[in-house]
Amino acid sequence: MKVAFFAVAVYVSVPVICYLFPWTLAYAIFAHLLKIPYFVDLEHPEKVLNHTCNFYLEPEDGIRVGVWHTLPASQWDEAVGRDPEWYRRTLGNGSPIIVYLHGNVGTRAKNHRVQLVKILSHAGFHVLSLDYRGFGDSTGQPSEDGVTADALHLYTWVKRHSEGSLVCLWGHSLGTGVASNTALRLQEQGSPADALMLEAPFTNIREAVLHFPLAKLYTFLPGIELFLWDILETNKLLFANEDNLKVLTCPLLILHAEDDNIVPYAMGQKLYQIAAQTFREKEVPLQMISYPASHKLSHNNIYLDPDLVKSVRDFIQKIG
Repeated sequence: MKVAFFAVAVYVSVPVICYLFPWTLAYAIFAHLLKIPYFVDLEHPEKVLNHTCNFYLEPEDGIRVGVWHTLPASQWDEAVGRDPEWYRRTLGNGSPIIVYLHGNVGTRAKNHRVQLVKILSHAGFHVLSLDYRGFGDSTGQPSEDGVTADALHLYTWVKRHSEGSLVCLWGHSLGTGVASNTALRLQEQGSPADALMLEAPFTNIREAVLHFPLAKLYTFLPGIELFLWDILETNKLLFANEDNLKVLTCPLLILHAEDDNIVPYAMGQKLYQIAAQTFREKEVPLQMISYPASHKLSHNNIYLDPDLVKSVRDFIQKIG
């Protein structure tokens, strides 16, 4: 009886807490306080990721964000003992560059993120992995505007040092919202992103939240959607990928697994259809790669696809 009473109390308390303290939902969405994996020294990435340099940028006064720069395989031999300035200069060597924007929970050292970076590095890409404000060892507190500003600052910094090399935005999960926001800002500034890659993307954060396991426990309650949307509006959280893709014109690659248990595959399909309408009269590369449920890649494991590198290379080749 006590267990049942406790369960009911917890169940009832969650929406009450969200109503009284709207910021708690934002904390749950970003989950930035879960600095997984724990006890990793982010200033020394070589302990989990070779040929990688750690450095920091300041998108605005009082905010410092941590970045890992992982070299393409062709430059590994030269990297031993080199400083961040040497790494920065390599951005202009002609190899494609990926600005990697991760999802919620954990840091740039989380395993599936590190494994993807390793694969892209072996394939000949520079990869710059960002911990947004409030994540990892970055200062400040995350917000949609804030994390977008962090990504925009990093992309602009990379582009400035790339000497014309291709610079792509790659977002995963929550990071797809950051990536499309950043691409939109760049386009509005008159300097569109060279390419946008969305891995396991959602349509908007409102619909994504309704598919969170905890939120599903409340979906039968009348008015719960409006309740959640009001709280998200209070927190100024939208991450509207579907709206962004209605106007974005940069090359777009979507990667989504049919057995994704966090972001429904149907959301990726919907985004592709929206982009297809936007791109219909433009000669801009657009592609969606779907992974059958039988591959068991789910939400975080698309990096395990043995053809991933070929797919990315083929897409980039279309950009020219």
